[in-house]
Amino acid sequence: MSRLLSTVWRNSAGEETAWAILIDRLWIVIDNIRQYGLWVLLVLAIPAAVVLALWLRERWLYRRLNRLLDIALSGNILGETFNESRYSQLETKLYRYLKSSSLTRRQIEAERAQIAEMVSDISHQTKTPITNILLYTQLLQESELGEESRELAMQIMEQGDRLRFLVEALVKASRLENGLVVVKPDRYLLEEFCAQLGSDIASSAAEKGIIVEWKIPEGIICRYDPKWTGEAIRNILDNAVKYTPCGGRIKITAQLYELFCRIDITDSGIGITEEEQPHVFERFYRSPRVAQQEGVGIGLYLSRRIISDQGGYIKLSTGGKGTTFSVFLPR
Repeated sequence: MSRLLSTVWRNSAGEETAWAILIDRLWIVIDNIRQYGLWVLLVLAIPAAVVLALWLRERWLYRRLNRLLDIALSGNILGETFNESRYSQLETKLYRYLKSSSLTRRQIEAERAQIAEMVSDISHQTKTPITNILLYTQLLQESELGEESRELAMQIMEQGDRLRFLVEALVKASRLENGLVVVKPDRYLLEEFCAQLGSDIASSAAEKGIIVEWKIPEGIICRYDPKWTGEAIRNILDNAVKYTPCGGRIKITAQLYELFCRIDITDSGIGITEEEQPHVFERFYRSPRVAQQEGVGIGLYLSRRIISDQGGYIKLSTGGKGTTFSVFLPR
């Protein structure tokens, strides 16, 4: 065939033209491909088959692992039965880990339920005795007592109030930590909220002659749970009144940012040292400098927990005198 085509393209002198040479070369290539083409195809097919097998294996393994994770997320992994010989070592280890995690989660949930029940029992069992102690002490104070007995009755009343506050604070902390209390933030006007807080601390501040200055711009709206956020900020305000000397000043301001609303509570009290600042929000922490003051050291712990549970945070800054607590609430 090659010779026939070459003859066709020869000139009258019998010499091969360029087309004849080209056809000869092309035909040689075709002969080589026909002779060695099977080997070339095999060389190309083997890597392609390996790649395809690896891809199919990867997809199969992905589906298996994804199914295990879906079962674990649904909480039904303990009810599944697996033949370990059918799966890879990785799948088997993952299944064992997820099974252990599921058991641990169920144990934690059971312990949390027990703690919730215990907290509820403690709250119920202590409320009535404490209320009775305070009631009987009040009745005792109203009767005719000597100076010493009256002083003792006053001490009983103060310690009873302290015990009631401690029990209530512990119950709140336990409920927050165990998820029994869920904050439900929504969009509210900040001005009305702060007005209520101002009336709550007005009497205690007036007793010490403390000037409370509120500077809350109108129209500020942010997200918060009024009940629990009020609890958190009220704890900070109560501390400001408690640790500010008579005749001092407390200033509350608000400012809008792109993502948060910032509420600054600044007092002219004793301040917080640099060494104490990392411990201020710890449960039951109290500075040795205020040991003579009433308190149990749980208010700021509750405040930070409440604010963080609704997507905000609290920042502390202090100088040589006075302290500023900045509460950041989501917009």
